[in-house]
Amino acid sequence: MVDIDLEKFFDRVNHDILMSRLARRIKDKRVLRLIRRYLQAGMMSEGVTTARREGTPQGGPLSPLLSNILLDELDQELERRGHTFCRYADDCNIYVQSRSSGERVMKSITSFLDRRLRLKVNAEKSAVARPWERKFLGYSLTSNREPRLKVAKESVKRLKGKLREIFRRGRGRNLGKLIVEELTPLLRGWMNYFRLAEVKGIFEELDSWIRRKLRCLIWRHWKRTITRAKGLRQRGLDEVRAWASATNGRGPWWNAGASHLHAAFPKSYFDRCELLSLRDHRLRLQWTS
Repeated sequence: MVDIDLEKFFDRVNHDILMSRLARRIKDKRVLRLIRRYLQAGMMSEGVTTARREGTPQGGPLSPLLSNILLDELDQELERRGHTFCRYADDCNIYVQSRSSGERVMKSITSFLDRRLRLKVNAEKSAVARPWERKFLGYSLTSNREPRLKVAKESVKRLKGKLREIFRRGRGRNLGKLIVEELTPLLRGWMNYFRLAEVKGIFEELDSWIRRKLRCLIWRHWKRTITRAKGLRQRGLDEVRAWASATNGRGPWWNAGASHLHAAFPKSYFDRCELLSLRDHRLRLQWTS
């Protein structure tokens, strides 16, 4: 597989080349003048306005459309060569039979983009590799004989980073509000995006990790030994076990994974707190699709 990433694509779109491609499709010169003015709109940097000589305004609703019009020429070139490929904006995967074929395609497509569209391939982010060694739009593939879609490791790492920030902010806060106002909206959006993933193990692992982090917050919130023992008794543990658990001398993370906090705060407790389970939400999405 050839994984191509264009270097600073939205910053380096050549205005003249883009306008020439638009002129092939748009005959109204007033529209073309309006698009040209949009492309050349000044950029504000540290209070100073500078002219834009290349690139498209990032964040603008028109920029993705204009970029796709420009890269349509790449799509046509790949189709003409008979390649199987998938492209989304400036990310493109081209599927070939061997590494040597991939290296030839990488070299020729890099030359085509530079010569015809004045675009540069990012050598650091592009590679010739097995499909399961790369990611595309946050997804990756398994190495099975019949590959299945899975969430890429980088996507999981990025989600955990966002969750850790929420957990840090959540120390001392009401657990219910933290779950409803911050955790569940983030998890729902993430799961809706990765609903196509066929490998379900990662969702179960993340569910378990999130609940353990929440139990860790509870243990930290209780602070004192007597408070922990009292809290465990209120959650259904007998007095002997509650005191033994509260005085074990272990850290919050260890206790969050221990049986006493699992018994005191099972999955059903977090379900009642409206914590979204990735595994359960994925099943609901599959039933409704």
